[in-house]
Order: sequence, then structure tokens, then C-alpha cells
Amino acid sequence: MASLNTFGAVFTFAIELEAQLSDYYSGIGDAAMAKAAEKRRKKLERVRRENVVEITLEPIVGLSADDYAPDLSDGSADGQAAAAAVAAQFYRDAAPKINVRAAQRALERCGREHAR
Repeated sequence: MASLNTFGAVFTFAIELEAQLSDYYSGIGDAAMAKAAEKRRKKLERVRRENVVEITLEPIVGLSADDYAPDLSDGSADGQAAAAAVAAQFYRDAAPKINVRAAQRALERCGREHAR
């Protein structure tokens, strides 16, 4: 079980999740969704770089990467909806645990985009 117990771990997981989703959408031929995931990945990388300050080193409790592993083997509409739901749930759960408001808002925005 990979614990997402630091600011860096949460953002690294989010960045990797968006990269996986970008590859997933590219693989099933949905260029618009792939581009949106890539845009979110880049934004999350920027937010991580800009918000690495001492306060972000406080531990985070209650998040595990195993709880947010989307099934990327199903390219059907239901499979896509399920992958988006997993990502949205991760962002809903992670955002309140981040103590930097700008970073928290970035996660909230990603969650709203996946919930559409």
C-alpha cells in the first residue's frame, strides 16, 4: 500500500495519474480528453514547484494510492466514466488535506474537471 502522506507524494501521484489518463485517452482515440489530462498534469507540476515550502512538509494522513487506481484496460464509455470517477474521488479526498490554499484549489479544479 503506497501511502500518500506528504505534499510531494500527493502531487507526484496526481501528476502520474494525469499522465496515465492522458495515455489512456490517447490510446482509445479521444484526443480532447488526452489533451485535457496533459494540461492538468502540467498545471499540477507547476503548482508543486511553486508551493514547495516548509509548511508543505507536514504529514498527511488517510490517503493511499491503492484506493485510487483506475482500471485503464476498459476503453468503453462506462470504463472512461469509471476512470474519471476514480480520479475525481482522489481529488475530492486529497484537496482538503493540503495546507497550501493555491495547491488545494488546483486539486479541487482537477476534481471538478473529472466530475463533468
